[in-house]
Amino acid sequence: MASPVPRSASGGRDGIYHKEHGPSPPRLRPIRSLPDVCPKEPTGEGRSLCNGPSVVAEHDRWTVYSSKVNLPAALNDPRLAKRESDFFTKTWGLDFTEMEVMPSFYLPNITREHFGPYLQEMSQRERIHERCKTICPNKDDVDAIFMKPDFALEDPATFNTVLPWSHFHSAGGKSIRDGASSKLLQEKLSHYLDVVEVSIARQISLRSEAFFHAMSSQHELQDRLQETQQAVAILRSRTAAMDRVMCQGPLWALRSSLTRNNCVKLHNKLKLMAAVHQTQPTVQLLLSTSEFVGALELITTTKEVLQQELQGIHSFRHLGSQLCELEKLIDKMMVEDFSMYARSDLSRSLKEEPQVLEKERLESLVFGLLRQRKLDFLDIYSDEMIIAARSIVTQCVADSVVLIEQIDTEVTFKLADQMRLMTFPQWFELLKNIFECFLLFLQRIKATLNVIRNVVLEVLVSNQKSRLPAEASSGKSGQEASQGPLVLQGEAELAYLTHEGLFISDALNEAQQQQEAGSVGQDQNSTVGFRTQTGRVETADTDPPSGVTEVSNMMPTELELNCVISSIQDLLYKASDVSHDRCVKVLTARAKDGSLERLNSTEFVSLSQAVEGFVRDTEELCGRTRLSLRGELQNQAKRFVHRFHEERKNKLGLLLDNERWKQAEVPAEFQDLVNSIADGKITLPERKTPGSPKSVFLLLFFQYYFSQTVLLLIRIFLEYCQCVNDIPSIATDMLTRLSDLLKHFNSRSCQLVLGAGALQVVGLKTITTKNLALASRCLQLVVHYIPIIRTHFETKLQPKQFSVLRHFNHITKDYNDHIAEISAKLVAIMDSLFEKVLSKYEVKAPMPSACFRNVCKQIAKMHEAIFELLPEEQMQMLFLRINASFKMHLKRQLARLSVINDGGPQHGLVVVDVAFYTENIQALKSLERLDLNMVEIWEQKR
Repeated sequence: MASPVPRSASGGRDGIYHKEHGPSPPRLRPIRSLPDVCPKEPTGEGRSLCNGPSVVAEHDRWTVYSSKVNLPAALNDPRLAKRESDFFTKTWGLDFTEMEVMPSFYLPNITREHFGPYLQEMSQRERIHERCKTICPNKDDVDAIFMKPDFALEDPATFNTVLPWSHFHSAGGKSIRDGASSKLLQEKLSHYLDVVEVSIARQISLRSEAFFHAMSSQHELQDRLQETQQAVAILRSRTAAMDRVMCQGPLWALRSSLTRNNCVKLHNKLKLMAAVHQTQPTVQLLLSTSEFVGALELITTTKEVLQQELQGIHSFRHLGSQLCELEKLIDKMMVEDFSMYARSDLSRSLKEEPQVLEKERLESLVFGLLRQRKLDFLDIYSDEMIIAARSIVTQCVADSVVLIEQIDTEVTFKLADQMRLMTFPQWFELLKNIFECFLLFLQRIKATLNVIRNVVLEVLVSNQKSRLPAEASSGKSGQEASQGPLVLQGEAELAYLTHEGLFISDALNEAQQQQEAGSVGQDQNSTVGFRTQTGRVETADTDPPSGVTEVSNMMPTELELNCVISSIQDLLYKASDVSHDRCVKVLTARAKDGSLERLNSTEFVSLSQAVEGFVRDTEELCGRTRLSLRGELQNQAKRFVHRFHEERKNKLGLLLDNERWKQAEVPAEFQDLVNSIADGKITLPERKTPGSPKSVFLLLFFQYYFSQTVLLLIRIFLEYCQCVNDIPSIATDMLTRLSDLLKHFNSRSCQLVLGAGALQVVGLKTITTKNLALASRCLQLVVHYIPIIRTHFETKLQPKQFSVLRHFNHITKDYNDHIAEISAKLVAIMDSLFEKVLSKYEVKAPMPSACFRNVCKQIAKMHEAIFELLPEEQMQMLFLRINASFKMHLKRQLARLSVINDGGPQHGLVVVDVAFYTENIQALKSLERLDLNMVEIWEQKR
């Protein structure tokens, strides 16, 4: 080592010291480094990443480091004899040619007129400049000689040009005068030298004192420097001893330790590289066992290692892109595998196999799809579900048609036509089979969706648990996370990648045990517990070590997971909707030719009960009310009700048109029906062996005589009520139809009896009082049953539908008005008779008079005709009204005859006739206690 202290040139004897100058080091040209295309490896401090781009991680991103050739350098290549004129066209095609650039629309067109003002201003300045050049010669020629690159005063020509006495010489350098002139010049120069020397001596004499003082100071300084040199030498020897004894050994130990650590890191790095090199074969092995989640975890961990531990490794420059492509391939494989799973699950037999097919495989697929955020996998299941629902109907129809010999499948191809060729029992069995298959189909879908929902909920809970420790540790210092030996970092990743078993959790457990064994007595701030089994990865509630990414960080957010859960429920609803829609098509295909409308009530009730049972079962299974199948059943029910009503209305109309309004025999079955209604059972009784018919039946201890039509009407009432019992959904429509039927019976009976329409329709000679009484009694029976029917329908209606019950109030009023009109008609018949007979009445013997005998005879005849038909109370009310009419006409006749109750002969004769009338009236049955009040026939005295 060269000493910077000055030393004496002669051993220090003369007291003059000179600084030893060692051989000057060679001047080396600094090496200019090229841009580093491959990024530098990160340092070991803080595991920070370098700022340069990563060939592995950022393979898709182009930077300036990606360029290989500089375009100007390529165009100006000195190795080429001439510049290539076809450089662009030979690379990019003949279309790449120079084209004329169109002028910009945003720049004005510049002409000479735009420079006019400038030229006028500068022309005057130019003239002044030219005039100055002629007046002032240019001195640049002399001054420019000093700027020439070959300027040297040794050159005679240059010397003669620069020196002012150059006129003594010619241009060629030869002497133009004699030697005396040269001597004169030499003497002149010697004189100048003497003057300079004298001036220097004079200056030295003036500053001699300062000069000698400087010299003495220099000697003193040399002495001090020598002492300093000796002290420095002693210090250096001591420092060298200290360096040898105290520093070199420990520094060597530290250097060796650092070298060892570097070697260990290098060894781990090499092992990690070897493990990363085996990533693709391991992924292929995992994919062969359909362990998609394990393969994805391995790819993710490998990418993390490439970005953090192996960044910039040239041999792995393409591995990142290969892993990305492999991950995309796994995504496609999972989607295709899920599609195949859904297809095989929904197309297998519904009755023999378990509900969930390969549960572990399904969980693995769902977890992998969630991990890759393929949240639209439920759409695939939905599409396969729709296809499977169609095939269920097709298969059921095909299985049923095979058993029916009457249907030739070679002639009839369409399913709808085949179903219409079936009889109702055959088609109904087919429908029940379809319902059963769809229930099993929905149960299978629900079980599968429950498995999917459980996986999603498990991921959601895992995300929530992993978020809580992250939030709790977010306020801690970053130094705590970096504690621990650097050697143990990355061991978990290495074990994860180099483990040879199928289950990666074993490798992670081993790495964890090794890490715990190497860090005894230290706080373990992070542990990892991955479990990859049956396609599912579970994450512990702790932070993973560097290089391993938590599964929860890869999973969708809570909002997305909640949306998936909602989509699962919607998919179950959609399955129910699809099943109902397919069943609706089965119903509409059968009903296209009107066959469902032609069903009898028993068959339609069976169909309605089957459909209602299926709808109820699907609602309990899926938790959603679906209206399509019920709506179609309601439409068919409306058509059935319309046909049901029209048939009975037409039948009732035919009976009314043929009704002779005579007393009909009452079958024993009808008496049972009436008794059943009285017991509160509004249903049709079972058919029994017919007994002997009777002419009357008992209702609430009263005897009733009725026509054949009203007996049928009562049975029709019960048929309507029975339909409502079996099909509650048609209660409103059936009530409206029944109201129409009651109105039709009332209006038509009024036309036939009161309107005397039966004379032309049936051919009756006249409408008798017995016909009128029988019609009234029939109407009374209907009025008796209207409240019972109303109560029955009220139990089948919703509270918001009670408004339709007002129809019964209107019908009851119409029937009562009709009954009152019949009673008025009976009274009117007798009133016309009284008016006709009593108008000829004369008060004279013999008594009783012929007029009163005729009146009593007609009254007795009428009583005989209607006595058995009307109850006693109605008989009394009717005859009271007849008696009032008789008294009115008799009073009017007596007033005309001027007969008064004065006790005279005529008064006596009238009293005899009135007594005869009273006796005959009270002799009739049910009229014994009738108060005739005959006193009213006499005018009151004023």
